[in-house]
Amino acid sequence: MSDVAAIQELVQKQLALKQEIAKVIVGQDEVVHQIITSVFAGGHALLVGVPGLAKTLMVNTISKALGLDFKRIQFTPDLMPSDILGSEILDENRHFKFIKGPIFTNILLADEINRTPPKTQAALLEAMQERAVTVAGHHYALDLPYFVLATQNPIEQEGTYPLPEAQLDRFMFAIKLDYPSFQEEVDVVKATTSNLKPEVNALFTAQEIIDFQQVIRKIPVADNVIEYAVSLVSKTRPDNPLATDFIKTYIDWGAGPRASQNLILAAKTNAALQGKFSPDIEDVQAVAVGILRHRIVKNYKADAEGITEETIIEKLF
Repeated sequence: MSDVAAIQELVQKQLALKQEIAKVIVGQDEVVHQIITSVFAGGHALLVGVPGLAKTLMVNTISKALGLDFKRIQFTPDLMPSDILGSEILDENRHFKFIKGPIFTNILLADEINRTPPKTQAALLEAMQERAVTVAGHHYALDLPYFVLATQNPIEQEGTYPLPEAQLDRFMFAIKLDYPSFQEEVDVVKATTSNLKPEVNALFTAQEIIDFQQVIRKIPVADNVIEYAVSLVSKTRPDNPLATDFIKTYIDWGAGPRASQNLILAAKTNAALQGKFSPDIEDVQAVAVGILRHRIVKNYKADAEGITEETIIEKLF
């Protein structure tokens, strides 16, 4: 199949994918779009939202519709790295045998990732970055496509281990979930309090997703779009000549080069999902909030004046 035909097929299939997801998930169109963008760009995503907004159900539904394996780990303060990676046991013939942990899957939901100690967070980090795991000196490759969706609850911070900046940077998107609208909540209650169980059909295979990811990486990008993405990221750094007084006043730390790479990858994916053969500046702006939100560190002045990350990012355009 030619690349042009592949992109046209991707547009049709992702529309069908969104309809399939909508059988179970009411509303949240922007969140679903960002997760799908993240999957086809080959990145990981951090979901931030209060409890009860169907984060787990959403990830489970998306993995079913994508035809991928799905596992969920509920992170707790006593979880050890071996609990997620797997461990070696002695079998009946007195040989060491590796029992794979829940990390060996296609889509991993890391529920409340900030509830587990840094040692266990770091074990997940190698899998996210290298798509491989090292246990007892042995290297195990993970099945591709591999995609981590981590959730964080922004309300309770007691007894949590906030993710360090270096770890947050590994996530391509930080996706914010809000409460549904009144009508959406009415529809949710109707759908979930009856016996009706909608059937979600798998529309992709793992290999098809890998093929689409490769086609998206081949998409050409004009130099002015890349320069725009890099200048957008440079403007978030208070000591950069491009930074405005607003940024210097309210930001302690800006985004790193990984933000620029992710902006372009996500812009390519956003363009492909709409049937465009090359991204433009609008595509970069469309993905900028999700990609920069967790990469900028506000100072106490911004907190005191109630200035959000979203406000800061929109001032960069």
